[in-house]
Amino acid sequence: MSSGQPSPSRVDVDLVVVGGGAMGLATAWQAATRGHEVVLVERFEQGHHRGASHGATRNLNVAYDDADYVALVQEARRRWDALADETGTPLLDLVGVVNHGRPAMLRRMRALHVDAGVPSELVDAAEAGERWRGIRFETEVLHVPGSGRIRAAEALTVLARAAEAHGARLRWSTPVTGLHVEGPQRVRVVTADDEIVARRVVVTAGAWTEDVVGGLVRLPRLTVTQEQPAHFAVTDAEAVWPSVNHRPDPDRPGESWWPGVVYGMLTPGEGVKAGWHGAGPVVHPDRRSFEPDPGQLEQLRRYAREWLPGVDAETADPISCTYTTTDDEDFVLDRVGPVVVGAGFSGHGFKFTPLVGSILVDLVEGGDAPARFRRLGRP
Repeated sequence: MSSGQPSPSRVDVDLVVVGGGAMGLATAWQAATRGHEVVLVERFEQGHHRGASHGATRNLNVAYDDADYVALVQEARRRWDALADETGTPLLDLVGVVNHGRPAMLRRMRALHVDAGVPSELVDAAEAGERWRGIRFETEVLHVPGSGRIRAAEALTVLARAAEAHGARLRWSTPVTGLHVEGPQRVRVVTADDEIVARRVVVTAGAWTEDVVGGLVRLPRLTVTQEQPAHFAVTDAEAVWPSVNHRPDPDRPGESWWPGVVYGMLTPGEGVKAGWHGAGPVVHPDRRSFEPDPGQLEQLRRYAREWLPGVDAETADPISCTYTTTDDEDFVLDRVGPVVVGAGFSGHGFKFTPLVGSILVDLVEGGDAPARFRRLGRP
């Protein structure tokens, strides 16, 4: 490719995907599956730890207090199964998810499950403590047995392999230095090495979304934070470990110190992962310290001492990652001209990965995303 100004008639590919995390890889896979000529460019090396997609596990939880999201998780689950069938790689461990705290919310979630045909059950605290003795419960528990955890790191590898198998070209360590809209069916993507002209570009750049595309579309506010979950060593070898979401009750004196919702899961070989949801400091992704905040880490240890009797709270091994979220935690899935954006997934988006990839390709092809996610404007 020439590094100079392209000729007016030149189009190199149908689609360029900017960002090679989970959502970008799912988009490349879906686009290539549908016959598009697609190039994915990622700033960092494959498997890097600077964004939000790394790590061995993520929760797959259908417990939403929102019927739209319950339906979307069900569809995403079907697509995870399809990806596993296509690649011959199991990606879900259906160990169940237990949700506790805020009983009124749990009952609403249970009612939505009944309406949607999702198997779940409400279990009282005493019985839950017997079944899952590594976790302490004080309120009834919403147990979703068909949920569990996603093998996240393996999923990234599988998505990359599936995309390439359908003809997508994945270019790692390729920073994008500019995007230029040159017409309704034409965008020029400038990288550190060359230029690519495409009919559409999909930007799935996570914490770098504003930097990459902020001058081309009007985004809702995207807040980037540095989060620090940790792995805790398991001390009860016989305990059964479902994944867990625990919502604090701000009116309960013993929970008023919590920074927010706690999520957790067993990561085989690493221990029980637990973290605060969206409680970290605001950062720019290029200026992160990667160092854990001692105060927040101690709060996480305190939580483990009080609520995770099956782990050694003093063994906290912190992890650093970013969250990129909108104010209401709804995603951004939308198109302006030839520019498609997928953003704001952190904290609960990974479970939707294969569905998000499909929706973004729908947008490339002129279709729509669900109305609540159409959030872009013209600059």
